[in-house]
Amino acid sequence: MAASAIVPPSPELLESEWKTPDRGKVGITFLILTETSLFTMFVATYLIYIGKSLTGPYPKDVLEIPILATICLLSSSGTIVFAEHALEREELGRFKVWWLATLLLGLIFLAYTGIEWRHLIYVDHLTISTNLFGTTFYSLVGLHASHVIVGAVFLTLVLVVTLRGFPIATQKRRVMFLSWYWHFVDAVWVVVFTVVYIIGR
Repeated sequence: MAASAIVPPSPELLESEWKTPDRGKVGITFLILTETSLFTMFVATYLIYIGKSLTGPYPKDVLEIPILATICLLSSSGTIVFAEHALEREELGRFKVWWLATLLLGLIFLAYTGIEWRHLIYVDHLTISTNLFGTTFYSLVGLHASHVIVGAVFLTLVLVVTLRGFPIATQKRRVMFLSWYWHFVDAVWVVVFTVVYIIGR
């Protein structure tokens, strides 16, 4: 009995069975994982040195819980979701409104951070070199603030090119990746807020 001929699978079948991962999704995923590792080190350092400053001021003496700033930043995760949904429906007017709201909420958060730092430095005389608390506080909160600034820059770029007539609806993937980054920044703030302003006080 003759052996059956082995018929190789068609290219169409191979393509339907195996698809390479989306490079953009892989890239943003690894970026978030890398940044998570970085923040984990800073958070762990902050926790290790809680209460070990030999001189004041101490957290309980100078830190106020930034409730309004936190509300603004966490709310921006909602507005960017609304912006994404508007873009999916190609409702560019609503997209611009929600995108602008996201940017403004992020900028308000940064403004609150700046006001807090100004008060800590010039009124409470807490700088990065004052004691262990100052060093770890400005390092951790500053690291997060720098990520908010980066996100705000990209949010601004998207808003500007959209207002100038660029067909942003053709860039839904990139908008989604920026949204993932913004959600990550917000999630990190929940950890930083808990460690610095709840546990640390």
